[in-house]
Amino acid sequence: MKTQTHTRLLCAIALMGLSSVASANLTQPVYSQAKDEVKAMFKTERDRCGSLSGNAKDVCVERAKGHEKVALANLEYQHTGTVKDRNDYLEARYEARYELAKEMCDDKTGNAKDVCVAQAKASHDKAKADLKANKAVAEAQADAMEAKLKADYKVANERCDSLSGNAKDSCQASAKARYFQ
Repeated sequence: MKTQTHTRLLCAIALMGLSSVASANLTQPVYSQAKDEVKAMFKTERDRCGSLSGNAKDVCVERAKGHEKVALANLEYQHTGTVKDRNDYLEARYEARYELAKEMCDDKTGNAKDVCVAQAKASHDKAKADLKANKAVAEAQADAMEAKLKADYKVANERCDSLSGNAKDSCQASAKARYFQ
């Protein structure tokens, strides 16, 4: 019974969006310094593209932009640990891949270019659909966990009704704490 309660507790914490408590591990000064370093690295990476020309330069610049966007989104997620920032990070990854793939298609012509762009768009749409599906699954799991906790709380509270006085109050307080009510 105790193991089952611990398992439920861990699942509830993970699924109810409290991951920000466990995931947020960058302090503000570290976050600010890391953000400045990412921007400096992007500038250096983009400056290297200056020696190139044509579409090779465009691809290089797009790759650098993508690296910066993904790195900043990842940094934000590491700083806050929120589900929203995790999703923003995942979205930044597939958006950067899509933009880079489109830019790489510019070297091609005719049907080969059309196929390349269509493949890039299909990969982008698949990644977007996966993220949306994962959000829906996580929300459904959180809703199910909340319903289970409420049901378990009602049972525990009902058990407390057989007690009286301080014992009943203590039992009810324990049930509230155990089932996040």
